[in-house]
This record gives sequence, C-alpha cells and structure tokens, in this order.
Amino acid sequence: YQGKFALALSDIAKDQTLAQQLRVQGIPSIRVVRDGQLAEQMEGPQGESVLRQLIDRLTQSPSEALKTQLQEYLAVEDFDGALAVLKEAIAREPNNAGFKVEWADVLLVKGDVDGGRTVLGTIPEDTDGRDRPAMRLEILEEAAGMGTLRDALNETEADGEDLDARYRAAVLLASERRYEEALEQAMAILRRDREFREDAGRLTMIRIMALMEKGSDVAKRYRRRMFNFLH
Repeated sequence: YQGKFALALSDIAKDQTLAQQLRVQGIPSIRVVRDGQLAEQMEGPQGESVLRQLIDRLTQSPSEALKTQLQEYLAVEDFDGALAVLKEAIAREPNNAGFKVEWADVLLVKGDVDGGRTVLGTIPEDTDGRDRPAMRLEILEEAAGMGTLRDALNETEADGEDLDARYRAAVLLASERRYEEALEQAMAILRRDREFREDAGRLTMIRIMALMEKGSDVAKRYRRRMFNFLH
C-alpha cells in the first residue's frame, strides 16, 4: 500500500489505558484511527480479503474510489450505473483521458454508436486503451451492414465451408459481445483457408481479442490455439 497506512499491534493486558480509549472489550479486535479519530472497528478474527477491502476503502483517493465503483458496475453489466460514475469522474478530472476511454466504450456497448463515436473523437489517438473502443466502433459499424446474426448462423450450419457466412457470423457475434462464439467462427475460417480475405481468420481473431478484458481466459485459450495452428 506504499506507506498509506501504519499497522500497530498492542497488548491490551499491558496497555489498558489504550484499550479503554479505543473501547476494546475482547480480542482479537481491530481499530482504525484516521485523523486522530476512531474511524472503523471490527471484532473477532477477520480474513485477509475483508481486511484488504477495509484498507482499500480507507486509503483510496477519490479517483481510485470511482475506478473501483466503475469496475463493480461493469462486472454486473450495469451500464447506466457505470455511465453515472464516469460522468462524476470526468467532472472531477476533465483531463483524465482514461475515464473518457471507458465512457466511449460503455456508450458503444450500450448501442449508442453516435455518442461513442463523438466521445472517441475527443480522445488523442495515442491514449492508452483507446484501441478497445475504436475497435468496438469498427466492429459495430461493419456489423450494421451484414444482415441478421440468425441468417449468418443458419448459413454456416447449412454449409460449413461458406466462409463468407462464417465471417459475418464472427463479426455479428463480436458486436453482441459473444466473444467465444465469435472466436470459434474466426478460428474455423483460419483452419479452412489462410488466404481467405487476406488472412481474415487470423486478423478477425486479433480484432475480437482486442475487445476483451485484459487477462481474459478465453482470449488466452484462443491465442494459444491460433499460435499452435500457425506454428
């Protein structure tokens, strides 16, 4: 935690005055003092995860706290909640390009293509993470002219060698954030014809993985499969 808090252990049998000041009645007991005042207290044994949550909450800056809130909303796909947090974050830090990247991406995930495109246009191209909403916008715009996902999937089922249908299915699935299914379609293209649309199978897999969370197990698995096939 980079020195954000100090940890102290006290034997209340030897320091009963401190125990009285902090209202300690049993052991183990945890007291958090902040700005000279008792801020939190816990009784009984506590697990590491509980203690980390407590410390995180008390040591985070307002910006860090907003980032934590944002991740919690995104984890349960509460995009309206995420947008509310992002608006507050940007109001606090209007020059924070990272918040704008997330704002653009959440708008696109919600289907607000025009809004996402507008926000994306305000973000410098060399901003870290900008490639994710930029790729999502590209996928959504391409998918808009491809017909329905049902038709594309029906065509792949009728003819597994129809690579145009598989390509449409991959893009349409990715536009709906059904990434694993999209990667499977792109992998099928790669296996059948490396030259199709100038290596579209491999390139489409890379595009889809750019939309996924860092450290995604699904992305790791398909990256290994692609590497093993190519080498």
